Amino acid sequence: MQYMLLFTETEADFAKREDPAEAPAYWAAWNAYCKLAGESGAMVSGAALQPASTATTVRIRDGKQTVHDGPFAESKELAAGFFILDLPDLDAAIEWAAKCPAAASSSVEIRPVLPKG
Repeated sequence: MQYMLLFTETEADFAKREDPAEAPAYWAAWNAYCKLAGESGAMVSGAALQPASTATTVRIRDGKQTVHDGPFAESKELAAGFFILDLPDLDAAIEWAAKCPAAASSSVEIRPVLPKG
């Protein structure tokens, strides 16, 4: 079964990506996690996301479209990226989520992917 692991990070976590003092450790942790997922054979796809400041949200209410800059909801944790992993069960997905760098400072949401067809 395929599971999506949605990684969230705080604004402070996002800032580490660009901070010369913190970026090497930040990216080293993510690179190690990505390498592990790739070498395991479980990785189907995945991507990191740009910061929430680049987000655009679209809503339709009463037939009217609104477009807003920013993420879909106010939150201290923001979507940072995702993996789609092909795993035997939820327990395996939980093990992968626990290994993720985002789990230490924010969270990793796990959702089964709907089967095609």
